[in-house]
Amino acid sequence: MKGIAAGIGVVVLSPLLLAGTAMMMASSSEAATTASFSGCLTGLDTAEVTKEVTKILDGASGKDIHIQGLDLPAEQIPNAQTIVATGLSLDVPKKGQIVAIATAMQESRLRNLNSGDRDSLGLFQQRPSQGWGTAQQIRDPVYASEQFYKHLLKVDGWQQMKVTQAAQAVQASGYPDAYAQWEDLATALQKAIAKTFPNAGKDEPAKDTESASGAGMCTPDKDGTSFGRIPEGSVPKGYKIPKDADPKARAAIEWAMHQLGTLYQWGGSCTDSHGPDPMGRCDCSSLMQQAYAHADVKLTRTTYTQANEGKSVSAKSLKPGDLIFSRGTAARPEHVGMYMGEGLVIEAPRTSKPVRITPIKDWDILAARRVL
Repeated sequence: MKGIAAGIGVVVLSPLLLAGTAMMMASSSEAATTASFSGCLTGLDTAEVTKEVTKILDGASGKDIHIQGLDLPAEQIPNAQTIVATGLSLDVPKKGQIVAIATAMQESRLRNLNSGDRDSLGLFQQRPSQGWGTAQQIRDPVYASEQFYKHLLKVDGWQQMKVTQAAQAVQASGYPDAYAQWEDLATALQKAIAKTFPNAGKDEPAKDTESASGAGMCTPDKDGTSFGRIPEGSVPKGYKIPKDADPKARAAIEWAMHQLGTLYQWGGSCTDSHGPDPMGRCDCSSLMQQAYAHADVKLTRTTYTQANEGKSVSAKSLKPGDLIFSRGTAARPEHVGMYMGEGLVIEAPRTSKPVRITPIKDWDILAARRVL
């Protein structure tokens, strides 16, 4: 396998391809929105993914390419190809390549970013200040992939870990369960891309290492769809706070529900949302802060700091009162809401919109925190 991988490395990682890929990455917009994804990407049709991936690798523009979980396939698939090719050149097993793709999906949505949280850069959001290399090196997709794999291979027992555990062992993220939401997509991409390399998997063990863990940042069993369309500012018919909700979570949810229909105000304190002063209205984080204040639980003021409150939990195991985060990145989310149970979330969404209840299926969950 080593000789084959080396040959593949020469072809796939040629200077011409790398230069072209790097130019494509550098020219992409860092302000591009992240994938409009909610829930688990389970049951992906690998054959269909392979067909769409092959179109991109054959030079298709990406305009007519549709792969669940990818919103910029013309940029993201070549990056995934580089990750797989680098893994093959280093003799990294298939599972390691899946871990790497899932990590890059969570950290950058498979984009070669020029910035991130603090001095984070590139596909894996590696930091020069933490010894990952110079900024220029980290912005090289091949170098970044090599560094990820070298760190992964040093983790004792990584092949026996779940994908999200192996990724976390390398990344040391504040959201250790977040990588799991991309596992099925990463598996499909790895399989599709590896098929373009002759005999790339011939030395893999017969047992398929694809995950069946189901323990990641997937939405709960109930996704809120059973309530149908929910008019803004209203409580969906039939909803009741679950009986087993923590009493303080119940108090916080009840208080937040009393703010339904009041208009969002960026920077608003949420201390008098029904009053005449706009600054007494709620923004997303002040709604969380004041709801829990009325349950005698102290939270910090901003989404960025609330993302570090309490403890990280899997979105598959949410309980009423848990905070869920979306928009931005996992390291620096820009929006927060409160899980109410039954697949529903209460939030102060944005300017011109009222405090409302939405189904969790509409959320691209980057992280979840339990503050009780």
